[in-house]
Amino acid sequence: MTNEVQLFDVVIIGGGPGGYAAALYGASAGLNVALIERDKVGGTCLHRGCVPAKEFLETAHVRRTIEHASTFGIGTGAVSVDFSVSQARKNEVVDKLHKGLSGLLKGRKVTIYEGTARLDADQVVRILDGADAGVEAKGTNVILAAGSVPRTLPGFDVDGQIVLTSDEFLDLDTLPASAAVIGGGAIGCEFASMLSDMGTAVTVLEGLPTILAGCDSEVVSVVGRSFKKRGIEVRAGVNVTGHTPAKGKTAVHVEGGDDVVVEVVVLAVGRRPRSEGLLGDGTGVEVNERGFVVANSSMRTANPNVYAIGDIVANTPQLAHVGFAEAIVAIKTILGEPVVPVDYDRVPWAIYSNPEVAFVGLTEAAAKERGYEVVVKKDPFGGNSRAQIIGETEGVVKIIAEKRADGTAGQILGVHMAGPWVTEQLGAGYYAVNWEATAEEAAALIQPHPSLSETFGETLLALAGRGLHVG
Repeated sequence: MTNEVQLFDVVIIGGGPGGYAAALYGASAGLNVALIERDKVGGTCLHRGCVPAKEFLETAHVRRTIEHASTFGIGTGAVSVDFSVSQARKNEVVDKLHKGLSGLLKGRKVTIYEGTARLDADQVVRILDGADAGVEAKGTNVILAAGSVPRTLPGFDVDGQIVLTSDEFLDLDTLPASAAVIGGGAIGCEFASMLSDMGTAVTVLEGLPTILAGCDSEVVSVVGRSFKKRGIEVRAGVNVTGHTPAKGKTAVHVEGGDDVVVEVVVLAVGRRPRSEGLLGDGTGVEVNERGFVVANSSMRTANPNVYAIGDIVANTPQLAHVGFAEAIVAIKTILGEPVVPVDYDRVPWAIYSNPEVAFVGLTEAAAKERGYEVVVKKDPFGGNSRAQIIGETEGVVKIIAEKRADGTAGQILGVHMAGPWVTEQLGAGYYAVNWEATAEEAAALIQPHPSLSETFGETLLALAGRGLHVG
């Protein structure tokens, strides 16, 4: 006896940021939506990624603040960290957000199925295991939002004790005395920064010539100087070949260099798509050689009734908020509404290390590589009154604009920031880049005083030709 096939307007595989955003947005438009999740709605971002990591980074920020409280005339004793308390607080935050999201989905009458799903021919989705194993759901349209998992390295088998990915790290109850973070990208720098600020001796091992590859060089310099000052050792341009455990520690082998002996190794070498077993025969969906699903600017795959969004999509940044945007594009396309595709050159990036990093648009190097002549202005946070008040003056704002024929600054191509709370300041720069504002247009807008955002405004004024404090 075969199961009755359940019929829906949209069936979504994966309940992470892209999947649940598509479900909520589609249901709000009156679509009959099914969402299939193998674990918990919210996905990696909520349970094992963005949210838990930022909770720990906030713990590090609080510790840092208390350590410097005497600067403000506040006396404190010795500062210690009970990481199990931070872990419990993280779980509390995650559980509250999970309950809220589950309630939203229920309130919009999204049908939730639990289990691992596979897309077969004719938009039939079969649930292979879990609480709803055996259910078959057919969608007029299907959205693939299966997400990603951490990459690993040969010679570094993940055991959850000595070698950890972000998944295992975020479940620790105690902090190691020393750690090697393999990978100096956004995730690696966040973990390195957090560990160091909580008292762990950290070494970052990066295969590329620099940490934070893809960020503007000025931003990388700010972070590099801060890491060095805080005792974080950065070894870039190195190749790690494996490790040898001994007596509660392990020696990480660096090709042509000295071993790094630490208690814990954290792998932060990127993420790969969770596409194994996702597609059956006859789906008409194209998957590239790296396992990513190929989709066009409307998020349609080679099968016009199947869409893909989020980390599983080829040639897109693996950012939760990009998944949100792609979800809206996919649902609007399904509804036949006008769509503005995601411009991946102009999405906002936020890295929550200390100091924070935020940027949008082209770096100076990338703009020149594309043939632009540019005008560049930058302003350090050192002269910003609010930065001095809060005692965090490390950082810079850098803005790149196209040079016009008369030598003045025209359209703003990129905004790059490193410093205090820049992840909360990028909004104005994001709008400037995406609305293709000129330097003069953006400089005419007023920033409040005293505020950290004044540094952005000052840099704009200088870019437009006449700065107050910046030449």
